[in-house]
Amino acid sequence: MDVNGESASDVYQFLRTGNPDEEGKEEIAWNFTKFLVGKDGQVLARYGPTTTPEDIGKALAEHL
Repeated sequence: MDVNGESASDVYQFLRTGNPDEEGKEEIAWNFTKFLVGKDGQVLARYGPTTTPEDIGKALAEHL
């Protein structure tokens, strides 16, 4: 499944659009980029490859 470019899957196009990384780029530059998606289906946060599940868990708790 492609995550960037014209042949990127719909889900990755949705996740990337309007949700840039810390450098302001929407393209996914590396494996293991993570997205926190709310119950309404909107992206709440984007995390880089080095972000741990524990760090995401802390942010997730704010949205429960």
